[in-house]
Amino acid sequence: MTTDANTSPATPDPVKYDPALDHHARPKLRPVQGMAMKHNEQQVLGLRDPSQVSREMVMISPLAQFILPLMDGKNTVENIAAGAAANAKSQDVPAQAVEAITPEPIQELVGQLDAAGFLEGPNFDALMERLQSEFDSAENLPPSVTADFGDALVVKDVGEEATDEQKAEQGPAKIRSTFDEWIKTALDKAADPSFDDLPKAIFAPDVDYPRGWVNYAHVYGRMRVCDRPDRVIILGVNHYGHSTGVALCDKGFESPLGRSEFDRELWDALRAALGPADTEKGMKHRLDHEREHSIEWHIPWINHVFGGESGKSPKVMAALIYDPIRNNGKSYDGDGLEIEPFAKALGSAIESMPGRTLIVCAGSLSHIGPMFGDQVKLAGDEPEAQGARNKMVEHDQAMLNIIGLGKADELITSMQWQQNPTRWSGIGPIAATIKTLGATQVRNLNYAAAGDPQGMSMVSSFAGAIV
Repeated sequence: MTTDANTSPATPDPVKYDPALDHHARPKLRPVQGMAMKHNEQQVLGLRDPSQVSREMVMISPLAQFILPLMDGKNTVENIAAGAAANAKSQDVPAQAVEAITPEPIQELVGQLDAAGFLEGPNFDALMERLQSEFDSAENLPPSVTADFGDALVVKDVGEEATDEQKAEQGPAKIRSTFDEWIKTALDKAADPSFDDLPKAIFAPDVDYPRGWVNYAHVYGRMRVCDRPDRVIILGVNHYGHSTGVALCDKGFESPLGRSEFDRELWDALRAALGPADTEKGMKHRLDHEREHSIEWHIPWINHVFGGESGKSPKVMAALIYDPIRNNGKSYDGDGLEIEPFAKALGSAIESMPGRTLIVCAGSLSHIGPMFGDQVKLAGDEPEAQGARNKMVEHDQAMLNIIGLGKADELITSMQWQQNPTRWSGIGPIAATIKTLGATQVRNLNYAAAGDPQGMSMVSSFAGAIV
């Protein structure tokens, strides 16, 4: 059932299955992502932790697709084997493969998943405790995806033989030149390639640069000639964290282009406005900020546009915002820090601070295609593909019209009523930004969508501003 751990350096050595342990006898799988891979000429399923709390990769048999959904903390290994075999048989899996789904290989799989930190239980708890300790002791959060981006640019130029030293030396300059090229491309024919004054807030994507670069460039490029902000507040999407409400963070951030120190003065003002109880709620799951890409993608842009070659960027503070349509705007369990008191306190804190404040709203719009559960592939000129793309654009534009009027509550209500049909991810940060500033108008600068050549996914975003 499992791929031999010794054949793959990415797969951790399994722990021994112990039926006396509750988390082995009734395993509960944490949220994981699976991807089809080839290993030693065999087709395997690669599992990873999307939150990156665990950095391990586990490669297992594709038959695990019938097993993993049954690891819900309620089923025994024997029940999982019986249920998985029945599900595989109903999907016309060859009889020989179905017969291989027995308790013994599932026990081995449980050991692999536990060793990787993919199961709820003592091993995962110990991993979280260690990460929490490391997180709390750090002054600034180090780069992750943006460092990988810089490394990839060097590898593209130098080749796969590029050394770590070359990546460290050449990466920052290549990132800066890439940003400048993107800004030129995005704004070269724009009627208004710069803001007259520093805006109160900007709206930009929370996705990787290849899919979102044009809208990153549209907002950050327009601020190259503006007055430098005294502080930047980044409100992002909490993609994989544990918080049921707004997740606060008392850390600065580093990127390949420099450092953005934590704004402790603003933090003190926010805490005073929130009060002890809500501050504690917001800080309970501060570890959600560890490797959260929605914040990190913006740090190099802030370093580049406002820090220049010196790398001395404005101070920052970041918060991750939950999805307000899941529970009528309230936190998921009623115990988390909610958007309304957070936005009110943040607005009060900003008003009490001297100088200029810029809010960066990091949140994308639609996520459609087979990768997100839809049945229709999006590439090509087939009527179904065109219809799906057009439907997404129509929905996006209708919701952007609501945002343009600063109607955060109407946006939430409309998305609830429609059940967020195209899976917008940025509703929380968008609503929180509008509410914080009491905005009655949001300027839409650009709208774009990016997909893969196979038509498996498409993600849309917009560039906007509150001036």
